[in-house]
Order: sequence, then structure tokens, then C-alpha cells
Amino acid sequence: QVQLVESGGGLVQAGGSLRLSCEASGRTFTRYYMAWFRQAPGKEREFVAGISMSGGTPAYADSVKGRFTISRDNAKNAVYLQLNSLKPEDTAVYHCAARAFFQSNDDSQYTYWGQGTQVTVSS
Repeated sequence: QVQLVESGGGLVQAGGSLRLSCEASGRTFTRYYMAWFRQAPGKEREFVAGISMSGGTPAYADSVKGRFTISRDNAKNAVYLQLNSLKPEDTAVYHCAARAFFQSNDDSQYTYWGQGTQVTVSS
């Protein structure tokens, strides 16, 4: 069982930055591939970024590549998402998610989810 709690969302102007954090409970954090998804009003949830168990080979959606950076600290059972050069279209609820071992961009493949943190980017 893994519980995920996100924090760090907020209201920011276009071009600004935020850093999202996701803290995980449990002692098996290193067995999980971690990802961030987001869901904007009226839209389907979409993959944003993911990172392997060791912290290597990050994966990004094309829409955020070069602007967002995912990282993890296994000693702290935490995963982070640095959001730079934010755009109004980045406005969404951001969720972290965990699945055992392997990478996936498909949200149906993830077992554990956080409650989400709101990111709002004003123009």
C-alpha cells in the first residue's frame, strides 16, 4: 500500500515557475515507477512526466518537454516536478501516481494516486 500526498500548487503568472512535491508513505518506494498526470476542466487526464525507480530515464509529454523537470529522492520517499515557463494551458489539477516497476504513459496502469494539487496560470 502506498499513499501519495501532493503539495506546491498555486496561482502564478504566465512565464512563472512552481515546484510540486509528492510524498509517499511506505517502505517500498524504490519499487515504483512514479509519474505526474494532469487534468484540466473538461479534458481527459494526461501524462506529464515519469521517472524510473532509480531516478534515471525521465520521460515527458511533448507539451512540457524543455519546461518541466521531474526528479525523485528515494531517501525522502518523494518525487518532484519543477514547472518553468508556465503557460495558461498548463492550468490543471496535477496528480502524482505510482505503479510497480515499469514505465507507462497510460493512467489506467497506475495503482496509486494522490488527491491532486491545483496549478493555475494566469495570462
